[in-house]
Amino acid sequence: MESRGPITTDEEVAALSRGADRDSLFLQASLVLPGRPDPVVVRVRNLSPGGMLVEGQVRVEQGATIEVDLKNVGPIPGRVVWAGEGKFGIAFDHPIDPQAVRRQVVSQSDLPPHLRRSGLERGPLYRRR
Repeated sequence: MESRGPITTDEEVAALSRGADRDSLFLQASLVLPGRPDPVVVRVRNLSPGGMLVEGQVRVEQGATIEVDLKNVGPIPGRVVWAGEGKFGIAFDHPIDPQAVRRQVVSQSDLPPHLRRSGLERGPLYRRR
């Protein structure tokens, strides 16, 4: 068996991401990139606790530090671990809960009028015995 020297952080993150459960999905996220004053909207193709695959019309360099704003999670710092034609991989600085990103948040205005008045918007009703 051939022994390799120490692996880089990027290789370690890539190996962990490949082995992690990933959610294949189609969401949008905003990226804050170095040297750009405004966030860039990209498509999230898959998401795991440690990172994500992104697709978009933006050039990024491998190793660039970024911040991605994910729905229901907020801004997450990370870095670009690989970049290809129109796609790139991002490793987060700390793990996230991918299921939280997928959850739909129901606001008061999304509820039908009869549920807004019933008190169900505050959670289940319990009967007193």
